[in-house]
Amino acid sequence: MSGEAWGFVFLMLALKLPIVYLGFVVWYAIKAEPEPDVDEQQDFSIWRPWRRPESPRPRRGGPHGSRDSARVQRARRDKLST
Repeated sequence: MSGEAWGFVFLMLALKLPIVYLGFVVWYAIKAEPEPDVDEQQDFSIWRPWRRPESPRPRRGGPHGSRDSARVQRARRDKLST
């Protein structure tokens, strides 16, 4: 047999393995029964990206504060210096 023939035979055998595996996984998933729901048990390990962690202080207006806070600080500084 030529090199092309051996390559063809190898690919035919090698590509059957993923197809057989996929068929087994699908068959097992169809055959499996769902787990019973337990309402009493709560799973707190679920990651919830839409919830922010509670912070002890309120957030500032931005990474450098807001313009209002700069005006207030300037007014306080001016008031204390006079």
